[in-house]
Amino acid sequence: MSFCDEIQKLGKGIGSNVRYKILESLLKGPLTVGEIVKSIRLSQPAVSQHLKTLKACQLVSGQKRGKEVFYSVNVKHMAKLLKHFIANIGKCPR
Repeated sequence: MSFCDEIQKLGKGIGSNVRYKILESLLKGPLTVGEIVKSIRLSQPAVSQHLKTLKACQLVSGQKRGKEVFYSVNVKHMAKLLKHFIANIGKCPR
């Protein structure tokens, strides 16, 4: 996958106000779906759909602990994207 494709996925991930709020909540530490629901006041199915998108964009990762999955920001991937973005700004076709 090219750098430009990765940046496009980043844009899709943070391009929704709800997904941005989820990421903002996760910056405080790992949370379960139920905790995210309480934090952003959205239904569980809606949060799950947004988490699915965030995972597909590699912005969020999930770690299963017992019966629950704890979601967290994929800091390593985001740092890599931002580093590449700074190094390659202006190289993606418009």
